[in-house]
Amino acid sequence: MVNTPDDECDVLVIGSGGGALTGAYTAAREGLSVIVAEASDHFGGTTAYSGGGMWFPCNAALQRAGDTDTLEDARTYFRAVVGDRTPTELQDAFLEGGAPLIDYLEADPAFKFMAFPWPDYFGSAPAASTTGRHIMAKPVKAEKLGALREALRPPLGTERAGEPLPDGLFGGQALLARLLLALSEQPHTDLRRNAVCDELLHTHGTVTGAVITHHGTRRHVHARRGVLIAAGGFERNEQMRTEHSVPGSTRDAMGPPSNQGLATLAGIAAGADTDLMSEAWWSPGITHPDGTSTFSLWFTGGIFVDDHGRRFVNESAAYDRIGREVLARLADGRMSLPFWMIYDDRAGERPPVQSTSVPLGDTHDYVAAGLWHTADTLDELATTIGVPADELTRTVARFNTFATNGTDEDFGRGDEPFDRAFTGGASPLVPIEKGPFHAAAFGVSDLGTKGGLRTDAHARVLDTHGEVIPGLYAAGNSMAAVSGTTYPGGGNPIGACMVFSHLAALDMAHRAGEE
Repeated sequence: MVNTPDDECDVLVIGSGGGALTGAYTAAREGLSVIVAEASDHFGGTTAYSGGGMWFPCNAALQRAGDTDTLEDARTYFRAVVGDRTPTELQDAFLEGGAPLIDYLEADPAFKFMAFPWPDYFGSAPAASTTGRHIMAKPVKAEKLGALREALRPPLGTERAGEPLPDGLFGGQALLARLLLALSEQPHTDLRRNAVCDELLHTHGTVTGAVITHHGTRRHVHARRGVLIAAGGFERNEQMRTEHSVPGSTRDAMGPPSNQGLATLAGIAAGADTDLMSEAWWSPGITHPDGTSTFSLWFTGGIFVDDHGRRFVNESAAYDRIGREVLARLADGRMSLPFWMIYDDRAGERPPVQSTSVPLGDTHDYVAAGLWHTADTLDELATTIGVPADELTRTVARFNTFATNGTDEDFGRGDEPFDRAFTGGASPLVPIEKGPFHAAAFGVSDLGTKGGLRTDAHARVLDTHGEVIPGLYAAGNSMAAVSGTTYPGGGNPIGACMVFSHLAALDMAHRAGEE
């Protein structure tokens, strides 16, 4: 530690997504002084783009809506899905931490949450919930944020597609707005943008602060209680993706450009161990004329086919499960990109995809880029997209039989509650029979990498010998994910980041109280 730091605080939080701000709020509410260092020019991280869901079993918002779930059922489900890929005590800390966190937050009138039914992603696993363990922040009127609105990262439709800022704040935007408003009422909080952390300071094995480059000036920040790294993943760092064999590319990642993993690298340089570094939160991604493929779900028709013109997946499965199936097939050479959504003309030329993260542009642009094709017959369409015509025709005929009978004998589409989440419970098997016929190109997108610094159940970072590095904490996509190689349910990434950031701040506050 330098003799005279440029800044001092009790807790230094790196990042400003939903989890990071939860940690900052907890620390401030517990009486600690806090500096938040956000690398970009907006607060919010990937949370700002998201639906803002939180997977928290048995919390008060769910119970107000009549939920009768038990923690043991949630534990049974989570264990069945995640297995022993991550430590039991880490899983328990997450499972048991969500409900108390909601109680903690709702004690402050700035926070209001509501149930948002969203079935668990492995509907056939033991104790899976048909309505989910999923909540969201209640919407917020934009004017309530005042000057903070300018500091909040806009949604993707605004940032990437130039849409006007919405009048109301929903989903991840609402969660961030409530956190920022609550933080603004806490004393001794300093929220900084354009503040990049790429180095930790340590003395005799204890992390004592960090070097923050703020508006181009490097400043040594002394953090008396600790540093919390909750800065997102490294999905926008091509070199790190290559080094750790993360499939895909930065082009198709949904995180903001600032998600470079610099704070994670600083943790590694300080002796931290890592895990799950080749992993990410995957999804199919519709491909746009600029070459990007963006996180897509809510398919109201269509089937996916590979290079051979054959179906290869349940198209209504949870997005991470579809993404992983595509990646497995790419890895062993069974298919290549793009793969194609085949659909008929019942809803027109545009693909039956209701959520593409970045809004779709003009149809002409996708056609001109060779991404969307139309033909009077399936044979002609097959020739256009380069797949065997006999196989595509056979595939569609077989699928139409399944649609008529109501049972997908090949991939079980419609068998699990999530498969029917976007159809009001009706079968998602929509026949492909009304010409002309269409094809839309898809790639693989990700919501962020999920590998990072290994931690214990208090979010304390561990070194390569499994020992705690005093003063260093991690959460969210900067932390090796508690869910391992799976995605148990909507709201798992944000929920876990919030819980472990909260636990980190409580641990720092508890240690402060002991001194």
